Amino acid sequence: MSFCRPAIASMSLGRAWVHPLSEKLSQAAHAGFEGVEIFYEDLEYLAKEKGSLRNETLFAAAHEIRTMCDRHGLEVIGLQPFLFYEGLIDRAQHEQRLQKLKVWFRIAKILGTDIIQIPSNFQSDGISGDRNLIVADMIEVADLGLKETPVIRFAYENLAWGTYISTWEDMWDIVRRVDRPNFGCCLDTFNIAGRVWADPASPSGKTSNADMDLRKSIESLTQMIDVRKVFYIQVVDAERMESPLVHGHPFHVEGQPARMSWSRNARLFLYEEEKGGYLPVVQVAEAFLKGLGYRGWVSMELFSRTMADPDPTTPQTHAQRGIRAWNGLKRELRL
Repeated sequence: MSFCRPAIASMSLGRAWVHPLSEKLSQAAHAGFEGVEIFYEDLEYLAKEKGSLRNETLFAAAHEIRTMCDRHGLEVIGLQPFLFYEGLIDRAQHEQRLQKLKVWFRIAKILGTDIIQIPSNFQSDGISGDRNLIVADMIEVADLGLKETPVIRFAYENLAWGTYISTWEDMWDIVRRVDRPNFGCCLDTFNIAGRVWADPASPSGKTSNADMDLRKSIESLTQMIDVRKVFYIQVVDAERMESPLVHGHPFHVEGQPARMSWSRNARLFLYEEEKGGYLPVVQVAEAFLKGLGYRGWVSMELFSRTMADPDPTTPQTHAQRGIRAWNGLKRELRL
C-alpha cells in the first residue's frame, strides 16, 4: 500500500456486551473509516448470542461479521488479540494455544484478513523470559502461518506492561530473530510512549528522563526497524492521571501493573488534550510515518472506561472522535 488508510478497532467503539457490533460497524463506516480491527471479544459475544462457543458457531459469527463489513464497505485489517501465547512453561498449555490458533486461521480467512495480532505476554506467572524459548514459539506459529493459503501473517506488539517484552526494542529483537517473511509487528504510539516516556504511577506522569529517553528511543527505532516488517500501526493517546495510579487510586488493581490499569481505563484518541491527553503521540507517529516511511493501515485503537458507557450514542461518539484524530494527524503530518 503506497498510502495511508484509516481504521479503528471494533472494541474502541463500545464493549461487546453493551453495544451491538452492527451499530459499531455502521458508525465506523459513516464516520469515514475504511478498515476495522476485529476484537475477538466482539466475535465471541456474537457467537454466544447464537447459543454456544463451539467452533462452528464461531465460524458462523465470523461469516456474519464479514457480511456486515462488506455491507458497510469496511475491510477487516486484522484479528486480535491472540493472548498469552509465547513463553509458556507448561508445554501442554502451549499445544492448546496452537490448537486454538488453527481455529483463528479459519476465522481470519472468513473475515477476509491475513493478519493475526499477538500482544506480548503479560501473565504474572507460568511464563519464561528465555528469549530462545520465545523465539522458538514464534517461529512455530510463523511456520504454521506459512503453510496456510493465503499465508497468515503475525503482527507482534509489545505491551507497555508486558512481563518480559515491554519495549519496542524487546519486540524487535524477537521479530529479527524469528526471521520469517510473515512475522512482523504492530507499532503502537501508546505502548511506546507509555513505556519509555510516561509513568502513570509518578506524580509528574512521566519517567525521570522522559524527553531524552524518548528522543533516543525513536531515533533508534527509525534506524533499526525494517518498515517492511511493520504490518500496521496504532495511534492513540492517554489521560494524565490527576493523582498517581497507586494503591487507593480508583483504577488501581492489586497485583496489576499500573500501566495496564491505565491502559484499560484511560486511553484517549489523539488531539484530546481537553480530556487530559498528554503523550507525545505525534512525535512517535511521525517516527513511524516520516522516519520509517510507513504506508498502510493506521488504526485508532482505544481502550477506555467510556467503552462501557450504556448511552446508545457511544459508538457514534467514539467513531467521530476517532476520525477527528485521523484527520488531524493527516493534516499535521501532511499525509
